[in-house]
Amino acid sequence: MIDTFPYLVIGLGNPGREYSRTRHNIGFMLVDRLAVRLNARGMKVQSKAIVITAQYEDQKLILAKPQTFMNLSGQSVQGLVHFYKLPLDHVLIAHDDLDLPFCTIRMRPGGGAGGQKGIKSTIDQLGTPEFARLRLGIDRPPGRMDAAAYVLQEFSQKELMTVSETLDRAADAALAWMSEGLNTAMNKYNGVPTVS
Repeated sequence: MIDTFPYLVIGLGNPGREYSRTRHNIGFMLVDRLAVRLNARGMKVQSKAIVITAQYEDQKLILAKPQTFMNLSGQSVQGLVHFYKLPLDHVLIAHDDLDLPFCTIRMRPGGGAGGQKGIKSTIDQLGTPEFARLRLGIDRPPGRMDAAAYVLQEFSQKELMTVSETLDRAADAALAWMSEGLNTAMNKYNGVPTVS
């Protein structure tokens, strides 16, 4: 049976070319990867976000990148959820996570913000932590490097190769969430990438 509600995948990040390859923007990178894979069309600005629409297995999928800067991401999330009248089980937020090893994927049904300011803003705006997350590990900063500086650092060329593979897996995970449900997607994709 086709669900009447569209699905919404929101990647968190910062707008602007200077941030496009930084660790904090891996959520944006995932949305871009999904848009290319699904041949998404009709880019527009809505609820302070760049929004593009795709179809997957006869379901409508809305892909969004908030343009508010990370700390205010919840404004866009809340605006889009309200506009499309979505139940929260149709919403998936993809974001970077300092507490996970580099390029680990961890999907979860809810929980606290864990210091991620975009997630904190989203919890504040929605009034609940009960929404699915797709956490993308970026590891802890080296040595005594400040976390705020680290997340705004660009991935190295070498890292980008691994990031690209991770984004493919994360895109698979997001589509599995949409078509098979969160629990199945978690069982299939949570964890560190296996080296073949």
